Amino acid sequence: MDTSAKLWDVESGSELYTLQGHSAEIISLSFNSSGTCLITGSFDHTVNLWDVRTARKISTLVGHESEISNSHFNYDCSLIATGSMDKTAKLWDPSSGHCIATLTGHEDEVLDICFDYTGSRLATASADGTCRLYDSLTHQCLATLEGHETEVSKVLFNPQGSRLLTASVDKTARLWDSVTGECVQVLEGHTDEVFSCAFNYEGDTIITGSKDNTCRLWR
Repeated sequence: MDTSAKLWDVESGSELYTLQGHSAEIISLSFNSSGTCLITGSFDHTVNLWDVRTARKISTLVGHESEISNSHFNYDCSLIATGSMDKTAKLWDPSSGHCIATLTGHEDEVLDICFDYTGSRLATASADGTCRLYDSLTHQCLATLEGHETEVSKVLFNPQGSRLLTASVDKTARLWDSVTGECVQVLEGHTDEVFSCAFNYEGDTIITGSKDNTCRLWR
């Protein structure tokens, strides 16, 4: 199994750097907003922070007890969030590499994480069939989103931050009020698990991707 990441020149298609430092496969990649730093999350339970300009490894985030499922910067790059198969999410200080908080409450693997556009809230999706919404500053759980019948594989905010969208193995996607945590709409029609979903830039159209080999557009 290849345990590296590669940086490529978009215009020429040529390889710029190979980033080596993990001991297991890399499962997530995320740039900061300026494109100067990259984080890689791995099945070796760690996340590496890289300087894109030099390919130098800045730090390794160590603390999860199982595989990493996802990792993201918030918008102003003051926080890194990670999700793990150890049933937790963690918040990290990018400048020091120190863990700021461990977000608990899920009863099964955390499969996805997402900041809102301000970086003040973090959503987590879990194999326990729920999503949780946390305050990034106080680390308190603001709401638990319950309604899916089985594991939730994807969660994201709309561009305005007023709605959350989730995708599930139960063949549905759901739209939630991000303040109250209430489900406002169930998107039904797929005949197999929904593993991908996204908003358009305006936030008024949704696309879902399913193992039934189809994508659906919702307005």
